[in-house]
Amino acid sequence: MFKPSLAIALLSGTLVSLSAQAGVEEDRLPAANEKMPQVVQRYQALTDDLVTKYRQHTDELKVTQMVAHQGQRLWQQAVRDVQSGHSDDRSLYWSRLQMRAELSKQSPKFNIASWQRQILTKAVEKSSRGFSDIDFKDDVSIKILLTGFDPFFLDRNIEQSNPSGLVALALDGYRFSVNGRQAQIETVMIPVRFADFDEGIIESLLTPVYRDKSVDMVVTVSMGRSDFDLERFPGRNRSAEAPDNRNIFTGASIQRPLPPKLDNDTLNGPEFVEFSLPVAAMQSINGRWKVNDNHSVSTISRGEFQASSLSELQNSISVEGSGGGYLSNEISYRAILLQNQLGSRIPTGHIHTPRIAGFEADTETAIVEQVKAMLTAAAKSL
Repeated sequence: MFKPSLAIALLSGTLVSLSAQAGVEEDRLPAANEKMPQVVQRYQALTDDLVTKYRQHTDELKVTQMVAHQGQRLWQQAVRDVQSGHSDDRSLYWSRLQMRAELSKQSPKFNIASWQRQILTKAVEKSSRGFSDIDFKDDVSIKILLTGFDPFFLDRNIEQSNPSGLVALALDGYRFSVNGRQAQIETVMIPVRFADFDEGIIESLLTPVYRDKSVDMVVTVSMGRSDFDLERFPGRNRSAEAPDNRNIFTGASIQRPLPPKLDNDTLNGPEFVEFSLPVAAMQSINGRWKVNDNHSVSTISRGEFQASSLSELQNSISVEGSGGGYLSNEISYRAILLQNQLGSRIPTGHIHTPRIAGFEADTETAIVEQVKAMLTAAAKSL
């Protein structure tokens, strides 16, 4: 089981800083509310409760704890909602932004400084993503940690969903039996923001996992192509000419791949790493979509090709890993790099789900079921 001290560290030590672009996501709320009010307002009661308690609060020392608790309530409600049959990840995302927006303009019953507002926003941000809700039960012998992503490219389609986010909500706390042993999946939701990655959100989450050997498999998930892809060789560099959810561009491109950062320094590591998921087991299940062991990479010298091994990729400059040149590739690279640096043997890797256009409840539900089957098969091999 994760210790309370870990949750506190995640909420206080490595939190997302508020940049000048911090309000870009919140600025989309009016358009989202106009287009899909039933999605944006689904958890309005939780936002209203946060505002009421916040405005009445008189204790500077306890207000952060209260705000974090309200964020955790939002996460838990979204999990219950999805697991009760409401196959939609989007309300969690938009309700989190509503809470952030209210914290930026409301005030408690004491003089609050701007830095205090930032702490409160960070608290609701982390807790509403499941970071403080990782709880493996004592009778569980196979522990799987899974990450999903927020919806993204919302200026293209404000109604966009992300199947990986639905997977995370649907499988949080999911328990099953494998060869007489109890298995459990715990999940968190990752923001589609370059700054969070540069500031170490993945490293802060996974360092204690690899260091303490506290889980048996780490699986990162994002939306991808036409089928399921298990991304064999994540690459170090960013090359996607696409914005994040704050409309930040990195300046990277296919012609000019750029390494990401970690704590204001360049993220150091090999140009490519290799995942360690149990591929054969995950490909053995019968499902609606193929499950590909994707070896496709791109380098400066050779362009795009199918890599056969890591040794073949030595002395290359990565343009795209098997997972591409955006954050879905990067989360896998960072996870595997950290695993290697800490000498961990915990199987780690990335699943790209089939892509969807906008919101497709039935398709996304089928995606969740196939991921569940893939993870069940993977657990049998551990």
